[in-house]
Amino acid sequence: MRGLGGLVLLGLCLTFYSCRALPHAEHDGLDLGRRVDNGTGEVEGCAPCEPELCPETRGCRAGLVPDRCGCCMECGNLEGQACDPGNRSVFYGLCGIGLRCQVDPRYAGKRGEEEEDEEEQLCVCEQHEPVCGTDDVTYMNKCQFREVAFSRPELRTRGQGPCKTAPIIKVPPVSQVNGSGSVPVFLCEVFAFPMALVEWRKEGQDVVLPGDDPHISVQSRGGPLKFELSSWLQIEGAEPEDSGTYYCIARNNLGSVSASAMLGILGAEELSSYLANSMSEMKQLMGATDYDQDFY
Repeated sequence: MRGLGGLVLLGLCLTFYSCRALPHAEHDGLDLGRRVDNGTGEVEGCAPCEPELCPETRGCRAGLVPDRCGCCMECGNLEGQACDPGNRSVFYGLCGIGLRCQVDPRYAGKRGEEEEDEEEQLCVCEQHEPVCGTDDVTYMNKCQFREVAFSRPELRTRGQGPCKTAPIIKVPPVSQVNGSGSVPVFLCEVFAFPMALVEWRKEGQDVVLPGDDPHISVQSRGGPLKFELSSWLQIEGAEPEDSGTYYCIARNNLGSVSASAMLGILGAEELSSYLANSMSEMKQLMGATDYDQDFY
């Protein structure tokens, strides 16, 4: 029994000296991760610092930051992850290299005063300008580049600013069927640097839309992301003669690209028949699907 008691005592000692901190969670009603000893600056629940007992850290794409006890190093939080403000890890952890903890910019200033204290803070990259990698990929900021370069040590930056590229259609127009008198709209989103010029054409016609057709309109604006352009083609009061294939064409001095979509405008009876056939096909598809199959 003496030998067993000695082993238990030895196990408790090893546990005490190898654990750097208690879990970041509330335990028995006490938030141990948020309490500090008076006059010492030491966080309760932390053992004396022994760096040689710190666990090995691997795969830290945002670099290393101090842990809650300020003794060991741990992985810094990535861009977009929740974080603890200041220089002490309390619950979520600290932001990694080149990142700062601030209120989520998507909601900043959009909430009431009573919610200000509850606004979630996220890691945001300190450098907002895009960079071009040697892989000819544009990274929207240096932090995103670092994340990728962590697993690809050979990757370097060509310089500030996006990579020069021919247009890329990120969101192509989608084919659709509508009834007479409807207002069909096509959307086309393009990424390019230098910025691309986007135009719309209809198969079989040589003019760039809208031309002189008063019931067709085209509108374009920048976004939704940097170096992207969104363009819409709208047909007011569409009729069967508007049916056909429409093309979104984007070009800059490095090249051009296009994407097409079909438009079908049907009369009332034709549209009713089309919808009935579509519903029948959908029911057949659902009937052929085995929802009882175990996919796990």
